[in-house]
Amino acid sequence: MMKYLDEFRDPTVAAALVDKIRRRSTRPVRLMEFCGTHTVSIFKHGIRQLLPPTIEMLAGPGCPVCVTANADLDWAIALASEPDVILTTFGDMLRVPGSRSSLEKTKAEGADVRVVYSTLDALQIARDNLDRPVVFLGIGFETTAPTIAASIMQAHQEGIANFYVLSLLKRTPPVIEALLNTGEIRLDGIIGPGHVSAIIGSEPYEFIPRNYSVGCVISGFEPIDILLCIDKLVKQSEENLPRVEIAYRRVVKPQGNKKALEIIATALAVGDADWRGIGVIPESGWKLKSVYQHFDADKAFQVTLKPVREPVGCRCGD
Repeated sequence: MMKYLDEFRDPTVAAALVDKIRRRSTRPVRLMEFCGTHTVSIFKHGIRQLLPPTIEMLAGPGCPVCVTANADLDWAIALASEPDVILTTFGDMLRVPGSRSSLEKTKAEGADVRVVYSTLDALQIARDNLDRPVVFLGIGFETTAPTIAASIMQAHQEGIANFYVLSLLKRTPPVIEALLNTGEIRLDGIIGPGHVSAIIGSEPYEFIPRNYSVGCVISGFEPIDILLCIDKLVKQSEENLPRVEIAYRRVVKPQGNKKALEIIATALAVGDADWRGIGVIPESGWKLKSVYQHFDADKAFQVTLKPVREPVGCRCGD
């Protein structure tokens, strides 16, 4: 059996955890998963259907793609349409609709939009096309921020003058705080994002129980990970002792990944960010530090944008 995978899909263990949760849960609780990957896993494994009626599951902000604001996506699409520009992006951004188009449609109309699997691919494209500006569309939470920051540092070290980053990076704790501050969402517990927490650790979430009396348990993405997380959150609620816990210790440490955090701190500075369906949240994003501003696509290019509008049928904001 594959270590750290098959054992977290064991149906016998899952059934025992479900039974434990059912016996433990005696009063209504509302739990929200932050991460879109958790939402997919909860749906895929039918976890909502396994839980007792006392537990209500809510979907949170989701993935970096679906929280990218239309205005930012319109900017990327307009940038891709500029003469000679090569826009590089992860594949999951291609079909996301902006106000009037998408990167996929723009590519079909002749723009040079290329899918890459890492920032290293984007850097190589820049090396191979020194006479053309190459822009990397920097989408992601804290998970991808270190690799994007590292690409900026590498471009600086090599003197790759035609490489740019359009940073649409988002920070997780500020949006959790913003949601809790609305007063519109009553929560008893938050399923913390595993990938993000592998970078930042569990310590940045301590404000959640301290300021809002809401528990937070960081979870992995296999069904047993999520069930273990739910069990811990139910226990916290029953004991009325909200706190931050890690149910994904094979990956997440309280202090996070120190090297990754150092790389982020070297190249990126905290800034405001626009979230689809929510709006601008102060200090919830990352921009390039001033020492690296010559790689900042936001400063290097000027494009004309039409008024932003929501595409028909898009539910990401909801």
